[in-house]
Amino acid sequence: MPFTRRDFLCATFSVGLAPALADRALAEAFPIDAKEAREVEYKFRRRDMEFETPEPAGTIVVNPRKCFLYLVLGSGMAIRYGCSVGKSAKAWQGEVLIKDKKEWPIWVPAPYHLEVKPDLAKYLPGGMPGGPGNPMGARAMYLYKGEIDTINRIHGGMKPRDIGRKATAGCIGMLNVDVVDLYDRVQLGTRVVMLG
Repeated sequence: MPFTRRDFLCATFSVGLAPALADRALAEAFPIDAKEAREVEYKFRRRDMEFETPEPAGTIVVNPRKCFLYLVLGSGMAIRYGCSVGKSAKAWQGEVLIKDKKEWPIWVPAPYHLEVKPDLAKYLPGGMPGGPGNPMGARAMYLYKGEIDTINRIHGGMKPRDIGRKATAGCIGMLNVDVVDLYDRVQLGTRVVMLG
């Protein structure tokens, strides 16, 4: 069987991934289980791949129907991450910007969370401290339309079984190991394009 470009990219990516994850784990405030990535359905695992788009390198493109997030690398390539897309993220299309980024962010329950789980009011007004039990996970990137916070986030903390499903309350959820990787690659001002 011939060794394809895809095989080469996957092998290269896998070889370089383990030391980077080990180094990152030592620097984290809370443990991140890199093994979670192996529990995700194969097609939703992070990989470099061919991706044709008119968007320039550095742009994030989200396909909510297929539950994929792409970081455009340019020259027809991207890093594709499996994600979970919530109901409110499905409701918007177009372009936003990352205007804030936080490691192990505080989570403040929104009114619709409180309607479903009134006991979450114990986290008001200051919010739930960052940590392994926090629904925002290891990282959050805050999405703005102009100067207005959309209340949508790209965040970690998703369970492997939720990746590839419409399972978040309204944001774009990723495994902690993947959101840390994305967070380290993007800057404030990064464009995020949500496909229709």
